[in-house]
Amino acid sequence: MTDYVPPKVWTWDKENGGQFARINRPVAGATHEKELPVGRHPLQLYSLGTPNGQKVTILLEELLALGHRGAEYDAWLIRINDGDQFGSGFVAVNPNSKIPALLDRSGPKPIRVFESGAILLYLAEKFAALVPNEPAARAECLSWLFWQMGSAPYLGGGFGHFYAYAPLKIEYAIDRYAMEVKRQLDVLDRQLAGNEFVTGSQYTIADIAIWPWYGGLVKGQQYGAAEFLSVQDYRHVQRWADAVGARAAVKRGRIVNRTSGPPSEQLHERHDAADFQARTQDKLEGMARAAV
Repeated sequence: MTDYVPPKVWTWDKENGGQFARINRPVAGATHEKELPVGRHPLQLYSLGTPNGQKVTILLEELLALGHRGAEYDAWLIRINDGDQFGSGFVAVNPNSKIPALLDRSGPKPIRVFESGAILLYLAEKFAALVPNEPAARAECLSWLFWQMGSAPYLGGGFGHFYAYAPLKIEYAIDRYAMEVKRQLDVLDRQLAGNEFVTGSQYTIADIAIWPWYGGLVKGQQYGAAEFLSVQDYRHVQRWADAVGARAAVKRGRIVNRTSGPPSEQLHERHDAADFQARTQDKLEGMARAAV
């Protein structure tokens, strides 16, 4: 514990350390000129396969699985560690310089949508799928969608940062956010105790929003913190995480724009459904070469 006393006026005179220090800054806007690529599909997604990015690619794959051909998309990789999110083209789509960002070019004028929750709701309403119409069910779905949007910063920017990324292990910060994350897991576990999916018997964008963050956490895919947080105790979340993770569209969507983990779980860009088959074929050929 240090005896840090905040100054009367904070100034940014040095990097704050940690894994993402090089790209953090206290101002917005573009740092360089760089246009975004545009593919042939109506929907252009600029993203990275983080939990927030996975939400959108999972939804798009679910929409395609339901037969919505208009949901075909190009997924372009935004490497945030390289500062791609500060290029002029990306900032024009998302002035907040965060992934994911979507450009819908299906109409006479392109429509930009940013913030993952807004993108999920926009696409669900556009295709009239995976969001209920009945008022009470819709209210429940949107409540849990926004629960995720409000809660996940405590998991990622709070617990994840101080537990896994901060240059110093600060007991107070880790304890504070671990307590909150476990409270959130308990909220979710109690909700799932009597429901197949988060809002009931229907799979919705609420599940799609929550699964990459909290499903990933309880399955040991976030921050190496499964044992620390005793995630096995949340058995209803575990059951739900397994069920959602087994969906074919989820398996496809979670690897799009992914640059970490085993190569078999990475598809840096997605421009056609055949890209998944090509990745599988490359994997099989690599295994065959290794066996020779």
